[in-house]
Amino acid sequence: MSFTGHEDHSITLAEASEWTANYRATISSGGTIAHFFGKDAIQAILDQSGCVGIRIYYAIDDLGNKQLVLVGANADENDLYEGLLADRALACPINCSSPNPLNS
Repeated sequence: MSFTGHEDHSITLAEASEWTANYRATISSGGTIAHFFGKDAIQAILDQSGCVGIRIYYAIDDLGNKQLVLVGANADENDLYEGLLADRALACPINCSSPNPLNS
């Protein structure tokens, strides 16, 4: 199978709310529940030649904090690892949304 950039990733709010609640139930109070990446970082990855989407890797930084590493992916399902990478996301808690079905 090849990536096209047009894969269907839709999910209902009910599913997303249930799944995020399932995750929150597994972590200790104050644990990371989300990460924020700015538009410029995401757009820069997507604008790379041959990029049809973004793959997100789970990671743990040197302090033991949960992180996400973003890398572009091409139609052959390969990472564009020699191109732009993104991390240093703003974690929630600290940088959280108002309470909503995805975070409370």
